[in-house]
Amino acid sequence: MARFPAGAPRTALTGFRAAPSLAVPRSPCAATTLRCMSSEKNPEPRSSKDNKSGRTFQSQVYGSITQRLARENAERERFAREREKTATGRSYAMTFALLFTMGVSYYLGTLYPPKPNQDSTLPLSKTIAPEHKTNLENMQAAWADLVHILGKEHVSTAPTDLDHHATSDWSSHQAQPSERPFCVLFPSTTEEVSEIMKVCHQRRIPVVGFSGGTSLEGHFTPTRGGVCIDFGRMNKVLALHKDDLDVVVQPAVGWESLNDQLAGSNLFFPPDPGPGAMIGGMVGTGCSGTNAYRYGTMREWVLSLTVVLADGTVLRTRQRPRKSSAGYDLTRLFIGSEGTLGLVTEATLKVAVRPASTSVAVAAFPSIRHAASCVARVVGAGIPVAAVEILDDAQMRCINEAGQTSREWREAPTLFFKFAGTERGVKEQVQMVKDLAAKAGGESFEFARSEDEQHELWSARKEALWSTMAVGRPGDHVWTGDVAVPMSRLPDIVEETKQAMSRSGLFGTIVGHVGDGNFHLILLYNDQERKRAEKLVHDMVKRAVELEGTVTGEHGVGLVKRDYLPHELGETTVDAMRQIKKAFDPLCLLNCDKVVRMQQPKSGEVSEW
Repeated sequence: MARFPAGAPRTALTGFRAAPSLAVPRSPCAATTLRCMSSEKNPEPRSSKDNKSGRTFQSQVYGSITQRLARENAERERFAREREKTATGRSYAMTFALLFTMGVSYYLGTLYPPKPNQDSTLPLSKTIAPEHKTNLENMQAAWADLVHILGKEHVSTAPTDLDHHATSDWSSHQAQPSERPFCVLFPSTTEEVSEIMKVCHQRRIPVVGFSGGTSLEGHFTPTRGGVCIDFGRMNKVLALHKDDLDVVVQPAVGWESLNDQLAGSNLFFPPDPGPGAMIGGMVGTGCSGTNAYRYGTMREWVLSLTVVLADGTVLRTRQRPRKSSAGYDLTRLFIGSEGTLGLVTEATLKVAVRPASTSVAVAAFPSIRHAASCVARVVGAGIPVAAVEILDDAQMRCINEAGQTSREWREAPTLFFKFAGTERGVKEQVQMVKDLAAKAGGESFEFARSEDEQHELWSARKEALWSTMAVGRPGDHVWTGDVAVPMSRLPDIVEETKQAMSRSGLFGTIVGHVGDGNFHLILLYNDQERKRAEKLVHDMVKRAVELEGTVTGEHGVGLVKRDYLPHELGETTVDAMRQIKKAFDPLCLLNCDKVVRMQQPKSGEVSEW
């Protein structure tokens, strides 16, 4: 039995040994402290038996601690294993519950499908921004698919091709560096165009069509990237029906080339826009030209269209009869849609018999108002002239300076008249117009006596745009904008526009198909003058709308004039157009951003009216 130092309370030590529930030190430091306390109370050295008893006591304490820690570790491991088993089971249960819920929801959805959109129109505030996939991986994968369809030689990624299909020197929209197609495609058949659209529809790739590239309002700029379909290889006249006076052509047939081929059959195609224009673009913009006063616009000369829709579907709008009351007039719906509803791959056009006799006359006036007043007199008299064109004094000066015609012109506001009909009828028209020009203050009047003189007199009108561009300063850009107003308001708007241009300090000219109230402003400006040019055109457009006119007579809407449409037509009319776009092209793949917006504009993007 252990011996205790004298004076030590036995009951206390006995109590310590006999109380297993007493807290035991959990660390060597605690045990050392205990030993120190004991040694301080018992300064006498212990015997070997006492040391043995102390070591035994420490071993018991440490053993108890070790066992307790082992039990706790075992408990933790068992709990972890059980928790893992429970978590796995819970995961399976949650997965099953989720799948079951999805299945039940799908089944209930088939029983109770959501109601379709019941709105007749699509306001801009309710649109959802288009989601296109133009990332590099998707475009490269599409490139492989497109090469398989067309062959590698008809899929171009050359920088010069990409730049050429993004903008032009005469476009009023300034294309950004990012507004470039990934590649340019050159199909040769409707079937190939259909296969291209199936690939782009599946991969959500935006598409822009391209034919002559002569458009002026940013029509073919690929604002969303994607691919450009160039119809250059689709340039054939497919069929000519002389007895029915119609012809079937592909979109890259130029109107000038078409008339050269029709001339051998004593026929011609009346719409005559600017040089270089092709049938596809002419259909897309609903263009007209100098002959519009007598023969009408492109809408009057298209019988039927073959169109590829956004998902690759091919449709034909109607057959070849001159008239039909069968269903909706889809032909006219696609005319003027600028490639936003479908891609035209064939067009059946009406043609006319060439007139037996033609002539041209030129009359100069002291002011632009005198010239416009003469037009009103001619139209009011019902004289069936083929065309009436106006060129202001600045334009005549540009033509002289450019030297692109064979003669020197009087630098005054000038009217160009074209006559067509029988020989006797043409002579009568010329004399009647000559008399009216004199009454309107005309200072000169000359008419062509031969075909060569006709080409010479008319050449000034055809060279108007190029002559203005030729006299520009280095670094100048050209902006060609058009509006149209009722004939009675034409003298007012032409004169006001002329005065506004003078106040702006910019140089520009006025040219117009004034026989139907349509005129053009050809404006030169540099980068520093861009804002002034924008304001001048903006004011001209606003002036036309306030005079019950239109924001564009023949150039089309494109990017530049889309925000003017609500002011001319009303918000609900544009909302209806947007709904039509959504119906034909739900993913907004075809020439996105043109004609109508399909998502809200950024702050400050739209000019105040």
